[in-house]
Amino acid sequence: MSKTIIVSNRLPVKIQREKHSFEYKPSEGGLATGLGSVYKEGDNIWLGWPGLPVNKAEEREEVTRHLNELNMHPVFLTKADIEEYYEGFSNETLWPNFHYFNQYIIYDDVFWNAYQRVNRKFAKELEGLIEEGDTVWVHDYQLLLLPLMIRELYPNISIGFFLHIPFPSFESFRLLPWRRELLEGMLGSDFIGFHTYDDMRHFLSSVNRLAGIGNTNGQMKVGNRLVMADALPMGIDYDKYAEVASHPDTLAREVRYRTSLGDVRVVLSIDRLDYSKGIPERLKAFEMFLTENEEFRGKVSLLMVVVPSRDTVPMYANLKAEIELLVGRINGKFGRINWAPIHYFYRSFPLHALSAFYRMANVALVTPMRDGMNLVCKEYIASKLDKKGVLILSEMAGSSKELSDAILINPNDEGQHVKALKEALTMPESEQVSRMEIMQKSLQRYNIHAWVKLFMQRLNHVKEEQENLQTKPFTASVKEELLASYDKTKKRVLFLDYDGTLVGFNANPLDSKPDKELKKIIAGLCADEKNRVVIISGRDKELLYKWLSEFPVDFIAEHGVWHKKHQGKWKKFVEVDNSWQDEIHSILENYVNRTPGSFIEKKDYSLVWHYRKVETGLGELRSRELTSHLKYVSAERDIQVQEGDKVIEVKNSNVNKGIAAASWIKKNSFDFFLACGDDWTDEDTFKAMPPKAFTVKVGAASSSAKYRVNDYHDIRALLESLANQ
Repeated sequence: MSKTIIVSNRLPVKIQREKHSFEYKPSEGGLATGLGSVYKEGDNIWLGWPGLPVNKAEEREEVTRHLNELNMHPVFLTKADIEEYYEGFSNETLWPNFHYFNQYIIYDDVFWNAYQRVNRKFAKELEGLIEEGDTVWVHDYQLLLLPLMIRELYPNISIGFFLHIPFPSFESFRLLPWRRELLEGMLGSDFIGFHTYDDMRHFLSSVNRLAGIGNTNGQMKVGNRLVMADALPMGIDYDKYAEVASHPDTLAREVRYRTSLGDVRVVLSIDRLDYSKGIPERLKAFEMFLTENEEFRGKVSLLMVVVPSRDTVPMYANLKAEIELLVGRINGKFGRINWAPIHYFYRSFPLHALSAFYRMANVALVTPMRDGMNLVCKEYIASKLDKKGVLILSEMAGSSKELSDAILINPNDEGQHVKALKEALTMPESEQVSRMEIMQKSLQRYNIHAWVKLFMQRLNHVKEEQENLQTKPFTASVKEELLASYDKTKKRVLFLDYDGTLVGFNANPLDSKPDKELKKIIAGLCADEKNRVVIISGRDKELLYKWLSEFPVDFIAEHGVWHKKHQGKWKKFVEVDNSWQDEIHSILENYVNRTPGSFIEKKDYSLVWHYRKVETGLGELRSRELTSHLKYVSAERDIQVQEGDKVIEVKNSNVNKGIAAASWIKKNSFDFFLACGDDWTDEDTFKAMPPKAFTVKVGAASSSAKYRVNDYHDIRALLESLANQ
């Protein structure tokens, strides 16, 4: 029976070392809560680091045994692993880059080597757990390389990946020396999830610019696989936070805290210590607010909770010192005997204490400089049972895309920050309730359980699409069958497309002339009297003839307009109208003027706009624009717009390779048929073949062909085998 394996850097349990044993406490994090319904079922497993170094073999056995009983499996990391992989590459290289703090990036090959090593360690641990049919769900930036490592071990396994932090723009991501490897690692997945559309868009842009892989509505062709990316904002366990907010322990704490604070309105701020959270900027804005709004002095207090994090690292220690200096300055400047402007706590609090803070806060101030999602604001909303309270939210947080009824601000705009505080503290209760109701309904619907369910549905959908699009791979057994049929037959025809099938693509189409290897293969095929080799291409007839006239081959050129038998003359299959060319040529010329690197190829009965030399991204943008333009112009004309690999071709509608190939077959009595092609213009050829034909598609796209291979090298290997029979 298949199972689901969740993989993250940390397990959803806190392990503490006691004198002679270990103590295990469940994590209260949002991810642990949401995925609890998954990993606790049946044989499902959660794999990750237990959170502390365990070096002795007997202790590792004990921890493994206990975790296995909880449906968990440990990956044991050394002290060096933690320092170099987690604290190093993950948090001092990827974290600043992904959050746009590139001035803090440490570029260190030692860190990168450790990151690869630990990702491989996770992959190695999975080897003993994965079985065919299983689903693996990998989480977050610490394991970007893992999906591809799993894919290499288990090519057909279902792999999902979710990134819980922002994905940076191409201009930021390109700074990383290991950018290509990181992308390829992620693309080992079948489905890749992000919190926001912007994150997804940035990822797709980097894939396009760095890996040369385009997309259609988030769908990419990676090798022979369909890979999909989508935006799925993560929710919280709404009911849990609502229930905790009404718990007697929470209510008792609220009374105690309110009594201690006195009769003041509370502005709440809760963050982990990190430069991405914008804590100093928030404090400076609060200082300006008190400076400009004297009437609020003594009536408003900022309750600031900063959860300790990596404060032994100099950068974080300096940030902590700056925060404490600001708090001291503001309290010293404005404080009174009976009123403190800021109540600052550098520690973590239990859930009931946090819930009490949420309940009593008139305003929640959530203003990170950059954040993947930020669940504090969602927890605040779920805890407001009376629906009174105002959320001030940074537009740089992923949650701002969902919570548009918050007061959204740019955290870099101190004046806007101050204005938002005043608006929040003076907002009528009726408006507070109205805004809060809208946000609560949204969070109730898109909660953590809905997020998990939707992710798994999308992953399953991708796997179904892969199966639907899958043309059978050209396996060794298929090759044996083809060779056996080839041997037995006496009159064979081989329809061979040229570009992308017999040769690779070049930036300059004129550089694709046949090399020595290809010439040897064609000569070998033609040497057998039983063979009829037909080069069927969209290429210009004169160029094809110039390149291949030394061989006794037949030609079908320009997608079926022209044909020529080896010793015959060029003839037209059909009479075609060419009157449209001048108008279309002027349109294409306009796009050449606007798109450096593009050019027009003029054939007798078609026009081709090439953009292989155009800057990645710009070429795709212009091609979509041009295709739309041409389809509008051609609506009432008998012409067709075809999109190929970095080309757009315009030709007469009543011309295609299939019509030409069918005519060729009809006039002869062949007993063996082989057709090879790489793009959608070759689909007509495949469809024209009789049922017993062997049809082979180059590439992973959906096809009418029976079989597929990876690239033109595989076609050459096949043809060479035939030539040597």
